[in-house]
Amino acid sequence: MKIFSTKLNKQAPPLKILFVGPEVAPFIKVGGLGEVLHALPEALASLGHDVRTMTPKYASINEEEFPMTMVLEGLLVPNLGNEDLICNVKKYKNGNRLTNYFLENQEYYEKRGSVYGYDDDPARWALLSLGTLEFIRNTAEKWKPDIIVANDWQGGLIPNYMKTSYEKDPVLSKIASVFLIHNIYYQGMFDPKFISELDYDDGQSNIPAITDPRMLKINFMRRGIRYADVINTVSPSYAREITTPEYGEMLDTLLQERRSRLFGILNGINYENYDPATNPYVEFKYDVNHLDERIKNKKILQQKFNLPEKKDAFVVCVVGRLAEQKGLDLVVKTMDQMQENFDFQFVVLGSGDSRYISFFNELAKKYKTVATHLSFDNILPHTIYSGADAILIPSRFEPCGLTQMEAMRYGVVPIVRKIGGLADSVKDHTSEEDPGTGFVFDDYNEYAFLGTFMRAYELFKYKKIWQGIQKRAMKEDFSWEKSAAEYEKLFMRALNQFNK
Repeated sequence: MKIFSTKLNKQAPPLKILFVGPEVAPFIKVGGLGEVLHALPEALASLGHDVRTMTPKYASINEEEFPMTMVLEGLLVPNLGNEDLICNVKKYKNGNRLTNYFLENQEYYEKRGSVYGYDDDPARWALLSLGTLEFIRNTAEKWKPDIIVANDWQGGLIPNYMKTSYEKDPVLSKIASVFLIHNIYYQGMFDPKFISELDYDDGQSNIPAITDPRMLKINFMRRGIRYADVINTVSPSYAREITTPEYGEMLDTLLQERRSRLFGILNGINYENYDPATNPYVEFKYDVNHLDERIKNKKILQQKFNLPEKKDAFVVCVVGRLAEQKGLDLVVKTMDQMQENFDFQFVVLGSGDSRYISFFNELAKKYKTVATHLSFDNILPHTIYSGADAILIPSRFEPCGLTQMEAMRYGVVPIVRKIGGLADSVKDHTSEEDPGTGFVFDDYNEYAFLGTFMRAYELFKYKKIWQGIQKRAMKEDFSWEKSAAEYEKLFMRALNQFNK
C-alpha cells in the first residue's frame, strides 16, 4: 500500500471538500470519529482549502453556544415512491475558515436522546446521505464541493447513490467521492459473520426506500467500498491488513479487487490539547528538555489514585475504552502473575465491557499497587500521562489508535502489539544501536506480551536509556498538519481517478 510523503504540496489548487458523518466535535462527539471530523477539516482549511462538514442536527446540540442560521428550509428528500421526507439545513460559521452544516429532521434526529443505538439507525444514516446529496443539488449555484468524504458505515451509501441514482445528475455526477474507513468491523445493524444467505447484501442491488424494513439488511460498508472513487483508512498498516481474511471482516476479497484505490493515512492528534508544557491539567509543566519535572507529576498521580508515593516506582497505565479489541484479554491472563513477580504500580482509566470493569475493580481490591477509575473522564488522562512511565496497548486489531500518540506526546512509553496504527506509530526499542520509541511484540498471546513487558520493566532501571526512549517518542510528529498534507494528495488522486 502506498504511503504518502509528508511534504506539503504547494502546487495543489484550493479544493472544495465536504465531510459527512454522524458526529462532528465540538457540536456532538461520542468517539474518535467526532474528533477526526473536527480536526482534519480544520487542518485542511489551514492549507487553504474550502472545507465544510455535514452532520445531523441532534437535540443535544446547543444552539445558544453554536448559533445557527437557516440555509434551506423544507428540503424534500425522495423516498422511492413513498412520501418524501422533509428536512431543513442550518449552518454554523466557525470564524473565517470552516462552515458546518446540520441536517434537521424532528423524527430521525431531534427526538432522539442519543446519536447511536436505535433500531432504525440505517434509515437515519440513509436520510443523512440522501439529504446531503439533495442539499448539494439544490444549492449548487452557491457552493458545490469537488469532493465528498463519506465516513465509516454510516456514510457508505453516499458513493452508492452517487454512482447509481445520481449517475446522470448534472451536479452530483461531477463530484468525486472518498470513502473513509475508520473501523471495518462495523458494517451496519448486523454482525457480518452471522448473516444468512437470504439476508446477504452483495452491494449491487438497488438501495431500498429509507423507510423500507429491508434497509436493516443493507451492508453500508460494502457499498461504500464498492462505489467510492478512492477508499482510505486511518493507517497504512491497517490498509494492508484489511485485504486479508484475518482482518478484512469478510470484505477482504472486495478490497483486493479495489486495491488500486485503497490507501492508508495515519490519524493525528491535537498538539495544542496534548502539550505537557501548556496543558492546564498538568501540575508541573515540562517539555522534552525538562523530563525531571515528571517526577513531581508522578507524585501528584500517586496521591490522586491513593498509590504508595515512590518516585522510582514503575507506573504503568491503561487509558481508554475497555473492550476486547484493545487486547485486554492478555492483561487479564497475565496481571496476577505480573503483580506477584514485578514491582510496579498499575493505573486503569476507562469504561466499556462489564467483564473488564469487574476484573479491574477486583484487581484494585486485591493489590494496593493497582488503582482504577472505571468511567469516562476527559481530565484524568492528562494527569496520568504526565506522571506515568508506560502505557499498555496490546490490541487484537487497531485501525489507528490515538492513546499511544497522546501518551508519547507526554513521554509515556508505549508497550504495544505490532498491528494497524500501532505498528505505524511506535518503533520497537531493541538496543542502543537500534533505538526506538516504545516496545513492540508481534504474536497475539500472553507470552509475547509478558516478554515485552519484562523488556520494558528491566530497561526502566537505566534512567539515561529510558529518557532517550521518552525523548524520541515526544519528538515524533503526529500532528494533524502532517496528516492533512497527505490527505491533500489523496484528494488530488481521487479527482484524477474520477476524471479518467
